[in-house]
Amino acid sequence: MITVDDDQAVAIANDTDYGLTASVITEDARRGLAMARRLGTGIVHVNNQTVDDEPQVPFGGVKDSGYGRFGGRWGVEAFTTTRWVTLAGQHNVFPY
Repeated sequence: MITVDDDQAVAIANDTDYGLTASVITEDARRGLAMARRLGTGIVHVNNQTVDDEPQVPFGGVKDSGYGRFGGRWGVEAFTTTRWVTLAGQHNVFPY
């Protein structure tokens, strides 16, 4: 049996070109959250499966796992462009 400490586990997990999602399974929630903060992924689940998305939260990766986020305001921002549009009720006379 090979054992690694938290630092080694995070280093192994981050030593990849991909970073969509990760999961940390542990009996110590604080330890799991501490590890989750160090993982280079777009999503991290502590004590849950690696795919557990909901429509109101951002879904997306880092590195070669994609760019951007889907879901919630992140999806709106990713697929829209803010514009300023005005409509005058009558033609302006120039010069004023």
